[in-house]
Amino acid sequence: MVRLRRDIIGFVAVIQSLLFLTHYLLYVTWTFSPAGSETPGAFWIKLVLGFLSVSFVAVSLLAFRYTNPTLRAFYRIAAVWMGLLSFLVLAAVSTWIIFGVARLSGLDINFHRTVELLFGAAVIAGIYGVFNASWTRITRTTVRLANLPAVWRGRRAALISDVHLGHVRNGNFLRRMVAKILKEEPDAIFIAGDLYDGTAIDAGRAAEPLSELVAPHGVYFVAGNHEQFGDDSKYLRAIAAAGVRVLSNEKVEVDGLQIIGVPYRNATQNGRFASVLNGVRLDRDRASILLTHAPDHPEIAEAAGVSLQLSGHTHLGQFVPWSWMARRIYRQFVYGLTRIGKMQIFTSSGAGTWGPPLRLGSNPEIVMLEFE
Repeated sequence: MVRLRRDIIGFVAVIQSLLFLTHYLLYVTWTFSPAGSETPGAFWIKLVLGFLSVSFVAVSLLAFRYTNPTLRAFYRIAAVWMGLLSFLVLAAVSTWIIFGVARLSGLDINFHRTVELLFGAAVIAGIYGVFNASWTRITRTTVRLANLPAVWRGRRAALISDVHLGHVRNGNFLRRMVAKILKEEPDAIFIAGDLYDGTAIDAGRAAEPLSELVAPHGVYFVAGNHEQFGDDSKYLRAIAAAGVRVLSNEKVEVDGLQIIGVPYRNATQNGRFASVLNGVRLDRDRASILLTHAPDHPEIAEAAGVSLQLSGHTHLGQFVPWSWMARRIYRQFVYGLTRIGKMQIFTSSGAGTWGPPLRLGSNPEIVMLEFE
């Protein structure tokens, strides 16, 4: 326990130090003058940026233990600022690169005008990202599976992941997602983890809209990393109480189709993941669907004989520069339908957001899969 606490303190210290540095970069960039003149209001700019630099870490630590309207409001503001910060830092770095290249080339540019233009573009991009994160799309794709039971041909399944119910999104957001899914009239529904954000929340009340989520051939859930930060029992009980089948290292058969669920904690451990898939006694001669939160080890699922893996987790990075990092980590499995060996894998970009409620270069989605 002492070591865990020390690790958490160390992690928080590193994140806060990075935030101090990035806010200092913004301050230096905005107040810099090649002529050496003083920027009006420099003291107030320093004060505001100093407050913003500690806001997200402070409110996040509180959010893991408490929930009330005031805290949720502050959390949303701080989370939006974190998204804007990413764009502003890119703008600041770009400004210095442009200024340096211009100086080396003997060109005279207006430094502060460049800052104003790039910072303005960053703010516009951030505002668009906030609105884009609230616009959930329906993504449609067709999946052809070998040995698919004849009764499943033409059937459709909805896939949703990464709703992240918490201080930014709540039961009302989930209610809208449920309405969108039901409008599509899917034959089955898969929820690929991170329904919750992991922050303080009334888990039962937040999950109530799931009781309206019905499909002829079942609604299935598998736990993600945010449910399993600690004890996931309160989340799983709430989801099960709403009538959703929680799959935990097990297989169910529906009209000849094998549906397997492996929660995040077991699926991220190579040996454990292989052992679980071996233990469910998968019939390689019949089509199967594996529901697991992250596309971390698709090679293990393929070796076990899985036909189709359904995942989320990546968010497609949500926005730059994190989208570049997500693509580097997950490569071709970061988003969409792809293949490894004989197995297909679909990774959803998710319906909600984690941290900053922004999306730029990725869209929130509900996936509709049609089987052939």
